[in-house]
Amino acid sequence: MKNNKTLLIRLAFVAFLIAIAVLMYFMGRGHTVYVDNKKIEYDGKSYEAPYKVEVYVKNERIAKLYAKERGSSICIGAKFSMDLVVTEKKGGNSDSYTVTVKLPYDKDGLILNIPALLAGLPEDAYMSEFIEAVPVETEEEQIATDEFGISMENTETEVSTTEKTA
Repeated sequence: MKNNKTLLIRLAFVAFLIAIAVLMYFMGRGHTVYVDNKKIEYDGKSYEAPYKVEVYVKNERIAKLYAKERGSSICIGAKFSMDLVVTEKKGGNSDSYTVTVKLPYDKDGLILNIPALLAGLPEDAYMSEFIEAVPVETEEEQIATDEFGISMENTETEVSTTEKTA
């Protein structure tokens, strides 16, 4: 009887720990969110970037983006909420928007395109995964040198020409 009770308490404790782990996975997942103010082409239509966009997250300005610029923020959780102050033309009036986006769990770096968000386009238009560009390394030709830094190719040529003249 005592063994059954102990086993039941242990199983309940393990189930509780698993439930906390699952909860923390969904609530504590971190994302790097990049915010783009770039022109986008979608379904044959062009959506121009506004002149200036100020991006606020939790009442803190994270970026002041002009056309063709990008800012970034860190988000913990499944939803990213930001306030946008958009100025369409230089010297024009500013409009304020609040945007909340559900972030996928399987991606860390995400790019959100502001013109696509403001136009109300679907998720595949305004959200993409950030893929870091890997610099292409060119393989340089290796030249063999001796301990004095003299090229081995030149010394072989010199030796062969001096042997012929002697």
